[in-house]
Amino acid sequence: MFGHRKGAFTGALQDREGAAALADGGTLFLDELCEMDLDLQAKLLRFIQTGSYRRVGDGTDRQVDIRFVCATNRDPLTEVAAGRFREDLYYRLHVVPITMPPLRDRGTDISLLANRFLKSFAKIERKDFKRFDMSAMAVVEGYAWPGNVRQLENFVRNVVVLNNGEVVTQDMLPPCQPDLAWRCRFPTQFHNRRQRGAMHLRPHPMLLRKTAWLAGEAPLTGRPTAGLSALWKSWRSWRSTRRSVILMVTFPKRHAL
Repeated sequence: MFGHRKGAFTGALQDREGAAALADGGTLFLDELCEMDLDLQAKLLRFIQTGSYRRVGDGTDRQVDIRFVCATNRDPLTEVAAGRFREDLYYRLHVVPITMPPLRDRGTDISLLANRFLKSFAKIERKDFKRFDMSAMAVVEGYAWPGNVRQLENFVRNVVVLNNGEVVTQDMLPPCQPDLAWRCRFPTQFHNRRQRGAMHLRPHPMLLRKTAWLAGEAPLTGRPTAGLSALWKSWRSWRSTRRSVILMVTFPKRHAL
């Protein structure tokens, strides 16, 4: 952050300006602030208070005019209480706090970002993709995206790299992972008896406004019983009208996996 002078330590073959000097008159962005060790936090606090710093191996203080923007995915107050983040530094930086909600809570941002990534990667990979179809976009919008924008970006790139066409369809989406809401499968048997019991089928909460609500429940007997049979009939009926229905399989707490 503060740079060094030539010969200040082994490998310092020339003078190097740090981020502080490069940001003079502008903005210095500090990402993952709560990951910073306590020694560096003390130096940062002094830097913010005085507006001056000293390069490694230099005996002269330098004055700069910098605006600080910091980001973290942790709760700073929790880190302060745990002794991992300095309280005085927290209050020094806490001037205009902005809370960025997770991607799943940002409404239409998911579809806007997905389409933006699709066009960008299609150009990079020299593909013809232009949009997602309704069923594929319903799946994308219905997922919780615990990895937020980075996960969505890599997800779309996977689709572009491994497929061809102009429209992204649901069968082009990457294979399911344990926590995904799409591509659910009804297992014919479970090795763990605790997994046997009532299984509830319900639409993902994020899709209630955009999909038909079909629900049913039945014990896992290896084949659909009355409730599931009715569900599948309704599913086929809705598919015939080209409306997308996304189902999520969940287990009650008493039957937790």
